[in-house]
Amino acid sequence: MKKMPIALQLYSVRDDMAADFEGTLKKVKDLGYDGVEFAGLFGHGAEEVKEILGKLNLIPVSAHVPYDEMMSDPEKVMETYSKIGCKYIAIPYMTEEYRPGAEAFPKVIENIKMLGKVAKEKGMTLLYHNHDFEFEKVNGEYGLDVLYSSVPSDLLQTEIDTCWVNVAGENPSEYIRKYTGRAPVVHLKDFFMKGKEKPAHLYNLIGIDSGEKEKTDEEVFGFRPVGHGVQDMPAIINAAADAGAEWLVVEQDDPEKGKTPMESVEASIKYLRTLGL
Repeated sequence: MKKMPIALQLYSVRDDMAADFEGTLKKVKDLGYDGVEFAGLFGHGAEEVKEILGKLNLIPVSAHVPYDEMMSDPEKVMETYSKIGCKYIAIPYMTEEYRPGAEAFPKVIENIKMLGKVAKEKGMTLLYHNHDFEFEKVNGEYGLDVLYSSVPSDLLQTEIDTCWVNVAGENPSEYIRKYTGRAPVVHLKDFFMKGKEKPAHLYNLIGIDSGEKEKTDEEVFGFRPVGHGVQDMPAIINAAADAGAEWLVVEQDDPEKGKTPMESVEASIKYLRTLGL
């Protein structure tokens, strides 16, 4: 198996980050992660973050920044993460009104072209991080594929979340290979799901639809450390290498019952090291 650098999506340890920004980054480095992908800066400025990362020898791979935040001031947002040293910046999630099939989706595509140009001007590359709803069909084609066929590859690259590809009913390894040469960052995410049917209120587990009182039963669906769920991780990692990926990024939206977020991401990196990564 080809050795590849491993980063952590810091959303996985978001409460720790909020409580102790630098201390949490140090723990992440001590666990053996090579880099990080941000999900907010928790009030810290770009220069301060860059200094902390330099001190810890952690690479700022990327950042997840909400679409509306990017659109509110593209120049300022891109400049911030460019100063930190991020090579990539990713749209992490689309609210319902922006998704494939929605009236605004064609406009979203044009806006993403614009965001990709601004990112390019700042020395970064724009990524799109999928969930399962992009696998709704638009004129017979998956919305995610429509997005990638509509926006030039120099303005938008993929950040394939392998959990959500699987939940959508597609093979993660095959889907990564489909975008060979356009898949620089691949999200490794493992899970457990009972049966083939997606459970109700699934997005409660990632902090969405929080107005719903009913939660998804942990016995029906739950996130797991990498290598501890249903995903064929060796096949996914080999596919990422074949597709030319530069980084593997571990993400676990919520820990399984009885585990802390930090224990979960530790289990993931320990598993990946057993594969020789």
